[in-house]
Amino acid sequence: MKTEVILTHNIVGLGGESDQVKVAAGYARNYLFPQGLAIPVTSANKRRLEVLRQRRAEREAHELNTMTDLAKSVSKLICLLTVKTGEDGKMFGTVTSGMIADQLKTQFEITLDKKKIHLEQPIRSLGDHEVELRLHPDVTTTLKVHVESSTPLPTPPPAAPEPAGKEQPRTEKRGRRAEAPAGKAEPAHVKGETGEKKAQRPERPPRPERPHRPEKGPKPAKAPAAESAPKTE
Repeated sequence: MKTEVILTHNIVGLGGESDQVKVAAGYARNYLFPQGLAIPVTSANKRRLEVLRQRRAEREAHELNTMTDLAKSVSKLICLLTVKTGEDGKMFGTVTSGMIADQLKTQFEITLDKKKIHLEQPIRSLGDHEVELRLHPDVTTTLKVHVESSTPLPTPPPAAPEPAGKEQPRTEKRGRRAEAPAGKAEPAHVKGETGEKKAQRPERPPRPERPHRPEKGPKPAKAPAAESAPKTE
């Protein structure tokens, strides 16, 4: 059996303040009326509709402002989730909207209904993901979610060092100057002296010419030595 009631508070899935809805008579008698969430539809209670509509407008405006501010804050956050993986880095299981809601509560003290976290499909891989949040019929935002492994991935072995004493092959001989191409002057840095230094070097005066010396004739032959006189007794 159904009965018609006027809601005095917002009830998710049923309606908001001032809405007239039909519910089960037992539900209204045992829950809605005792909790003050609804009142019977009577001529006296209909006079309260205007007050209820005003209260609803104020509530919805407050929710819109609150969700707008929350959307600005959430868009700057990075929600970190740690999952178990195998040695190959593949996840065991998936990341669900409920897990994201729990981490928002734990990490940032943000209480959010998991139904407002929209996942087209559960997250199945490590790394960065963007998740849409539908905070209000007029407010949506994006939350950045980073999924990492609780098991450290194996590190590759270090490269083996090269054997000592083995010299690297030389590509060119030491001390050998590069040869300038034919027809071009050798660069100044190769000659060991720059053009600027040559310009600053004073020129040496020319050496004076030596006087012409007459040619020497053949040397005269030496006279034979005189024979010594015989000794007398």
